[in-house]
Amino acid sequence: MIDWIKIIFKKQEVKTNSQMKKFLIVGLGNIGSEYANTRHNIGFKILDYFANKENLSFQTVKLGDLAEHSIKGRKLLFLKPNTYMNLSGKAVKYWMEKENIEKENIFVITDDLNLSFGTIRIKSKGSDGGHNGLKNIQQTLNSTEYSRFRFGISDQFKKGQQVDYVLGEWNDEEKLKLPERLEVAKKAIESFVLAGLPITMNEFNGK
Repeated sequence: MIDWIKIIFKKQEVKTNSQMKKFLIVGLGNIGSEYANTRHNIGFKILDYFANKENLSFQTVKLGDLAEHSIKGRKLLFLKPNTYMNLSGKAVKYWMEKENIEKENIFVITDDLNLSFGTIRIKSKGSDGGHNGLKNIQQTLNSTEYSRFRFGISDQFKKGQQVDYVLGEWNDEEKLKLPERLEVAKKAIESFVLAGLPITMNEFNGK
């Protein structure tokens, strides 16, 4: 006699394992050449750097540009939303549901004014910190419990000039240091996928 209970359980187990091996890595930014080298677009820049190093190609799909990569049996989907920063959550939710990716396997990369240039801070959850992209993701997912990777852009601007600073391009000193910081960011993404969040936070936070 066929044990249907065991068969159903086995199918559920296989499905769960499959989900655990799939990750959505989201880089936040604004589309358009005028934003390409701005501080606010560091999420896009990190994913572009990773893709260039691994010879990956982004394809324009629904709500964004997408590239696929695999590391030791794990599938990574790199997403650059084309919804503009303030509506990033729409793209995140769509691809999360389409690919059946759990919230714990989402990694959102964004800029942070409260961190010195190039400093990394990775957290499992938290507030949006005034960041419009994170704010929209939080509202769309109705949750603050998703992993986020904040990349410091510092706060070296005069009062009333925050928008111009964030949407401004890197200065000469930052441009010189950026390649090394991008490589560290790439390693942090790989660590998140292979080693998990706690180890990645211990290894990369503050670096």
